[in-house]
Amino acid sequence: MPHTLTLRSIAPVTHDTNHLVFDRPEGFSFSPGQATDLALDRDGWREEKRPFTFTSLPEEETLEFVIKSYPEHDGVTEQIADLKPGDTVLIDDPWGAIEDRGPGWFIAGGAGVTPFIAILRKRLKEAGTLEGSTLIFSNKTERDIILRDAFEGMEGLSCVFVVTDDESSPLYASQIGRALLSEHVTPGEGKCYVCGPDAMLDDIAGALNEIGVAEDDIVTEEFD
Repeated sequence: MPHTLTLRSIAPVTHDTNHLVFDRPEGFSFSPGQATDLALDRDGWREEKRPFTFTSLPEEETLEFVIKSYPEHDGVTEQIADLKPGDTVLIDDPWGAIEDRGPGWFIAGGAGVTPFIAILRKRLKEAGTLEGSTLIFSNKTERDIILRDAFEGMEGLSCVFVVTDDESSPLYASQIGRALLSEHVTPGEGKCYVCGPDAMLDDIAGALNEIGVAEDDIVTEEFD
């Protein structure tokens, strides 16, 4: 049975990403890192479900998302960017493989960073520091980096930002590959959480294996 959410507010995070705050249905629960399938509550769109991660914490009174729009797809994310307070969406029950299994390396590409937002916020709230955790986050350009200031402001979190399409940027690297991972990841000293497009997951999981990270220490979730 889908849950109906009413939008309270929508605000830009980057040039193509928005932070959306919805009323929370009574009794609805989820774990940090989990996602839901969301559809617009409009004729012709209710069957067009897409996965999005909750970025609020389970104990908070609202349900929040950070959603990147892809106008070239002419689809759901483009419509979401045009939502107004009072509009409604439909969500299913939560799901997801990524959960907090301890400090480590959080490796993301683009919107794949969203499962890590609630996990890191929850860990910071409970422990007071993210010491021992590193965010390795790849984007096309610096202006695409979602919540950069928020991540940099999280106590104890080390941030490694990479941009792949701007060779003039000091953050430029062709990809998150074996060389970069071997510089920042110490096998056996924490989990490696990886989220992004399928091809990225395969490449990074392979590179992590090559530098000595055990399969059991790699936690992945595909997120286009």
